[in-house]
Amino acid sequence: MQPPSSPVAPGRSTSEAQDADEHAHNLTNWQQEYDQLGAGRFYGRIDEVALEGFQLFKEHTNRSLRQQCNVWKDSVWLGIPAQTADCRINGLQVDSNQLMCRPGDRDFELMTPEAFDIYGIVVKEDVLLHAAEREGRTLNLATLESAPRLTVERQQLDQVRFLLERVVNHSANGLNNQLQKDLATTALLALLSDEHLTSETAPSYAHRKHVVDTVKTHMAAHPQAAVSMTELCELTHVSRRTLQYSFESILGISPLQFLRTARLNQVRRALSDAQHDTAIAITAANWGFWHPGQFARDYKALFGESPSETVGRAQCGMA
Repeated sequence: MQPPSSPVAPGRSTSEAQDADEHAHNLTNWQQEYDQLGAGRFYGRIDEVALEGFQLFKEHTNRSLRQQCNVWKDSVWLGIPAQTADCRINGLQVDSNQLMCRPGDRDFELMTPEAFDIYGIVVKEDVLLHAAEREGRTLNLATLESAPRLTVERQQLDQVRFLLERVVNHSANGLNNQLQKDLATTALLALLSDEHLTSETAPSYAHRKHVVDTVKTHMAAHPQAAVSMTELCELTHVSRRTLQYSFESILGISPLQFLRTARLNQVRRALSDAQHDTAIAITAANWGFWHPGQFARDYKALFGESPSETVGRAQCGMA
């Protein structure tokens, strides 16, 4: 993947979507897949600005999501929730004085709540390193690998939010492309100081995440299997209580809710494909939903529309 192109003036775009996975693909040059967790019709909006070597954006989603993300290679991503929210990155809770950070070309997972807004900054590594050298700062990007959260003073975080809001939605009061880049670079360098890195985790974190990842791997390999809690406990070699706690602490949802919503989202992806020509009941059965009536009720409760409405919308989009 390549970073956004560099226009003379900032390249601005706004995209809206009524499907979580469609919304995931609207962010330029990211590789993403979103699962909707919260019940009801989805709405998402992305306001994006492309500067030379930079991508700045504000993303709004109205439903809670599980997001599988990967940003372009040789870059650094910072994610700053616009407000205090129950957000997790790779199973780690993000506190009100923290932001998220990941190197490019690395898979990571976000759990985001209802009515969530987040500012995002993606910058090429060479742009960031050149700016650090120019300002006489030492910046070791390798340390970011083990530090998905940065802890900063709330006032400093609010200043960065204010800056990003100006750039994304208000043209930074007329500042030109270079000045906007300079403002963004200065803010990034201050946030990426070594003292802000937060790599400590609870002793039990690695074990809990391993339990969750084991279930995810099993589900991917056996999409049609109807799995009980007892079978999941045997698979992961933990008690029912530990299994429940592992999912609630890493993902914020129960294991059964994870299984049900993940499979419903897979069915929705299939039905949203305009080229998909398999019967709805067969598609549902391929993901473990053997009772058409119950499947249709569960589907509508989660997505706010029936399976046939999803198919109709996809076909209308193709026409």
